[in-house]
Amino acid sequence: MSEIKTHYRNCNICEAMCGLEIKYQDKNIISIKGDQKDPFSKGYNCPKATALQDFYEDKDRLKTPIRRTATGWEDISWEEAYTEIAEKFKTIQAKHGKNALALYLGNPNAHNLGNTLFLKPFMKSLGSINRFSSASTDQMPHHVASNFMFGAGMLIPVPDIDRTDFMLIIGGNPVVSNGSMMTAPNVIGRLKAIQKRSGKVVVIDPRRTHTAKVADKHLFIRPEKDALLLLALINRVFATNAVNLRHLDNLVDGIDGFDELTKAYSAESVAEFVGIDAKEICTLADDFMTANSAVCYSRMGASTQTFGGLCQWLTNVLNIITGNFDRAGGAMFPQPAFDLLRNHKKGFKSTFGEYHTRVRKLPFFNGEFPVAALAEEIQTAGEGQIKSLITIAGNPVLSSPSGHKLAEAFKGLDYMVSVDIYLNETTKYANIILPATTGIENSHYDIFFNSFSVRNTVKYSAPLFAREEYQRNDYEILKELTQRMTNEDIPAHLKNLTPEIILDMELKNGPYGEQGLSLQKLIDNPHGIDIGPLMPCLAARIKTADGKVNLVPQLYVDDLPRLNAVMSKPARDYDYPFDLIGRRLVKSHNTWTQNSARLVKGKNPCTLEVHPDDAIKLGISNGQLLSVSSISGEVLINAVITDDIQQGVVSMPQGWGHNQKDTNMSVAATQPGVSINDLTDVNRVDLLTGNAALNGTPVAIKVAT
Repeated sequence: MSEIKTHYRNCNICEAMCGLEIKYQDKNIISIKGDQKDPFSKGYNCPKATALQDFYEDKDRLKTPIRRTATGWEDISWEEAYTEIAEKFKTIQAKHGKNALALYLGNPNAHNLGNTLFLKPFMKSLGSINRFSSASTDQMPHHVASNFMFGAGMLIPVPDIDRTDFMLIIGGNPVVSNGSMMTAPNVIGRLKAIQKRSGKVVVIDPRRTHTAKVADKHLFIRPEKDALLLLALINRVFATNAVNLRHLDNLVDGIDGFDELTKAYSAESVAEFVGIDAKEICTLADDFMTANSAVCYSRMGASTQTFGGLCQWLTNVLNIITGNFDRAGGAMFPQPAFDLLRNHKKGFKSTFGEYHTRVRKLPFFNGEFPVAALAEEIQTAGEGQIKSLITIAGNPVLSSPSGHKLAEAFKGLDYMVSVDIYLNETTKYANIILPATTGIENSHYDIFFNSFSVRNTVKYSAPLFAREEYQRNDYEILKELTQRMTNEDIPAHLKNLTPEIILDMELKNGPYGEQGLSLQKLIDNPHGIDIGPLMPCLAARIKTADGKVNLVPQLYVDDLPRLNAVMSKPARDYDYPFDLIGRRLVKSHNTWTQNSARLVKGKNPCTLEVHPDDAIKLGISNGQLLSVSSISGEVLINAVITDDIQQGVVSMPQGWGHNQKDTNMSVAATQPGVSINDLTDVNRVDLLTGNAALNGTPVAIKVAT
C-alpha cells in the first residue's frame, strides 16, 4: 500500500461549490471532509459531499456501453455504439427532417466542466432546433427576466447576503439547498450573521421550511399568489413616495408611470387572495424600505408556478426601486473569472419567441423549448414530429411534469440514446446507453455557479483518479459523436482539445487575466483563490442596446391581465381542493443522488405533509397511507401531520419514484418513494416563459383503501 495522500476539490453535486478535502490511498477513498482552507466555503460541506465516494464505488454504475435487445441488455464496444448511433440518427433525419432528432439535457450537465464546454458544438452537429432541458422545470423565469431587463439571460442578479441588513426570501429554502441561483455554502451561517449584525430575515412560504425556522419572521402565503404580494410591496413603495434609484437614476428606463401600473394592487386589495393581512404587508414593505440595505430573493416556489415570469420580473423591480440594486447588501452581479458574457455584444437580438412548439405554441428561448411540451411533440404526428431522442445526464420521467406520460411517449420513439451512468426510469427506454466518467474521475471548474456566486472566487479541481482505459470522459463522448454526425475530420488543433485548454484560454482572456490568472495559477492554489466581494458593476456588465435597465418590458405588462383573473376566480377547485407543493431535502439532489446508501438510509423521507385541521376533517392519522390524486394521476404516500404546512396545502419532496421495473439502481429501490411528477400536470405552465408550474398543483387526498 502506498502512503495516504490528500486531494482538494470542489463538490459538484449542488450549486454551493463547497471545498472538499479528500484523504485517499491508492484508489481507495478514506475520508471526505470540508476544506478548512477553501476561501469561500471555509470548511463547510453538507452530507451530500460524502456521496462522491458512493458514486465512484457504485456497483450499479455503468462504465461501458450497453444496448437493449429483445432478450435484455448486452455489452457493446464504444466503436460499435458510436457507429450505430450516428447511422440511426442520420437515417431518421434523412427521412423525417433534421428536427426529428431531439436533445434533452439534465441538471448534472451544469455541474460538469467537460459537458459545459463541448455541448455547444455537439448540439450544432445535430442540426435540430428541438432541444429541451431541466432549466424549464426550474429557472427559466430568471433568465427571461434578465434577458429583457438587462440584455442577457445569464446576467443574473444575486443577493449580497454577506452584507445585507434585511433579506426577504420568497418561495426559497436556501438553508437546505445551499442557495439556488445564489451560490452560497453555509447559508444558515450567513443568515445568522445577518441577525448578529442586528439585521432581519423574513421568509414568505406556504410551508414553514428549515429556512423559515431560522428566520426572524415567517408568513404563510397561498401558493401561486407571490406576484400579487410583490405588486403590493411595490405599490407601497410608490404610495409612500419612497422610490430611490440611488446611483442608477440615469440607468433605469420605465420608472415614469410605473405607479399607475401598480395602483390596483394595494395591500388591502390583495390581502384576501395572498392570505397575508394588509397591515403585515405594509409593515413588510416599510421594513424593507427603511433598512440600510435590503434584498428580495425569490426562488423555486416563485419560479415553478403559473406566474413565475411575473415573480422574477417583480423581484428585480422591487430591488431596483428601493435603491437595493448594484449596491452592497442588495442584489448584485458577480464578475466571474470565466465570463460567459465575455463575447456577448450589447443589443444582441434575443432568441425569445424565435420559434414556438408545434402543438401549444410555447416559446423558444436560450436555445431550447419548454420540456413540458416534449411528450406532445413526440406523440403528435405531422411535419417536425420528434422521432428520435438523446438524453444526457437527465431523468425527465421523474423530474418533468406528468413524467409517466413522458415515459409513454418515449416508448413510441423510433430510436433513443442516453448518456448516463445508470439504467434508470428514463434510460431504460434507450436503445443504447453510453456511460461517462463521473465526479472525482473528472476535472472540475464551476463555470455556471461562479456566475451566480455571492462572492467572486475561483478554483480548479484536477481529477482525483484517472479513468480506466475502457472508460470515456463526457467530453470525449461528445467530441466523438460530433465528429461522426458532421462527417468532418477534426482539425489538428481541435483534435486534442481538452476542457483544460479552453479553461486556460478563458481565464487568461477574462477580467482577471491581466492580473496573471491562468490554469497554472489555479493548479498552484488548490484551495482556490478569493477575488473579493461583489462590487457595483451594472454599467459595465449590462447588455441592453442603450446600456440601461428596461424596468417595464411590454411582455410583462401584457401578462398582468392573466394575473388579475386570479382575483375574480374561485380560489379552490372543488374536485381537487388542496394545493400540492414540493420540498427539498438536505440529503438529496433531484433524482440522481438516490443510489447513495448514506443519503437514503433512515426512515422514509418521501411523505405528504398535511395540516392538523385538514387531517381532522378527513380522518387522517399520522403515518397513514393516503391516496393523492390530480387531473394527471394518483400516488399512494404516507401522511405526516404538521402545522409547518399551511391549511389547504400539502407537500411532498421531488426526486423520488424509484419503484419502476426494468431499472438497476438497487440502493434507490430500497427507499423508492413516489414521484411528485406523476401528479403534476404537463398543461400547467407559466405561459409567459414556458416554465413548468410544478407548485400549486390542485390535488385531492383521502385515506387509501
